[in-house]
Amino acid sequence: MTPIIQNFAQISDRYDAVFCDLWGVVHNGVAPFDDAVAALQQFRAKGGRVILLTNAPRPRAAVRRQIERIGVADDCWDDIVTSGDASQNAMAAGLAGTRVHHIGPEKDASFFTDVPRDIDVSHIERVPLDQAEGIICTGLFDDLTETPEDYRETFLYAKTRGLKLLCTNPDIVVDFGEKRLFCAGALAKLYTEMGGESIYFGKPHPPIYDLARKRLRAFQPVDDARIMAIGDGILTDIPGGLAEGLDTLFVTGGLEADEFGPERNAPDPALLNGWLERQQLSPTAAISFLR
Repeated sequence: MTPIIQNFAQISDRYDAVFCDLWGVVHNGVAPFDDAVAALQQFRAKGGRVILLTNAPRPRAAVRRQIERIGVADDCWDDIVTSGDASQNAMAAGLAGTRVHHIGPEKDASFFTDVPRDIDVSHIERVPLDQAEGIICTGLFDDLTETPEDYRETFLYAKTRGLKLLCTNPDIVVDFGEKRLFCAGALAKLYTEMGGESIYFGKPHPPIYDLARKRLRAFQPVDDARIMAIGDGILTDIPGGLAEGLDTLFVTGGLEADEFGPERNAPDPALLNGWLERQQLSPTAAISFLR
């Protein structure tokens, strides 16, 4: 049975650091969740370290600008690790070739330009699809109007040419305010189902956790037993944390809220545990919203 807690302070003394999901836990793309920000501030005030661990396809500098713009306080976190950060290493290593075609909105162009000095991407060239050795997918061109089905013809051509798709955001969907939008993970899923090859570097896959540990060590060494992974993604945050041997806190009021009864602030324990059993996952604890 996964216990439901009312606030993070009930268990926070067990941990020296948290890997906290960002979108859906700390903000909704439009505004911050004040209670979540306060909980992280309180954790840091007691000496805890907060690494914001996000499947955003953009590098951390771009994500920092985004969360500052929507009002997330900068004293609730110590560092940011993004799926984009981890994927830039993969791009530099040539896992999608050196001539790559970008699928994604222009707002994600920073993935190719805002690159740390220790990552050499001078050999990477963005090209049209018919000239590409691989695809780098950061999302849909227009996630407000498009669905993955709009990419089926493109993917049929790419699969025929044997192009690998490097997915910089494994999330399938995200809630932008009150609207649910498709992410790059939904495109990668379709490409794989069509027989193409997709490769991933965000949650729940190991490279992003390796990078998070490296960034955490810059502040202080922390044993895995003293790190908690927090998130609302049952396909990303929770299985990723569990696979890394970390305790996990499942935020029920996020993407899966409708599964646990009509009251988002009070998930039904029987519904929650029955659902988790069907997912074959057992988080350390659950909470309606991070507070």
